[in-house]
Amino acid sequence: MLKVNVGGKTVDGVLSGEISTFEINQEKDQWLIGENIFDGDIVRISQNQYHVLWQNRSYNVEVLETGVADKTFKLLINGQLFETFVKDQFDLLLEGLGMQASVSTKINNLKAPMPGLIQSIAVEPGQEVHKGETLLVLVAMKMENIIKSPGTGIVKTLKITAGQIVEKNQVLVEFQ
Repeated sequence: MLKVNVGGKTVDGVLSGEISTFEINQEKDQWLIGENIFDGDIVRISQNQYHVLWQNRSYNVEVLETGVADKTFKLLINGQLFETFVKDQFDLLLEGLGMQASVSTKINNLKAPMPGLIQSIAVEPGQEVHKGETLLVLVAMKMENIIKSPGTGIVKTLKITAGQIVEKNQVLVEFQ
């Protein structure tokens, strides 16, 4: 099960509307969005673009940003910008136990969430970074993944260079 929070945003970044929450579940061979069976169609047009048909409506969806570490996605749906936050079954379990997966006292290392190619690096040793700041861009399966800081800290060393291929769980950045 996934719990998805969607907040509508205007192009200039100002929140426009309340955050909507819904659940996505898979039961047998079908997907449920809330209580509704998803009987639509999804076609991948290009690397980050999709065409969705659902409930007699057509949607053009473009994935603008992917935050792997904090499970956030920025989507452009029919010209309107949406920011989504996803919680999987493990996040929901931790939340139910009164814990939060994102709470950490200190960040030591940033590891690669998947194998891929380091396209660019946005930080340098000695630089202070805050939670959510872009650290680097990792290309995996022809998709650019913006890797953001999981917390506040100072970059100690970079263990990678632009153009380098990395493996899953390889240390990318060390923090002080």
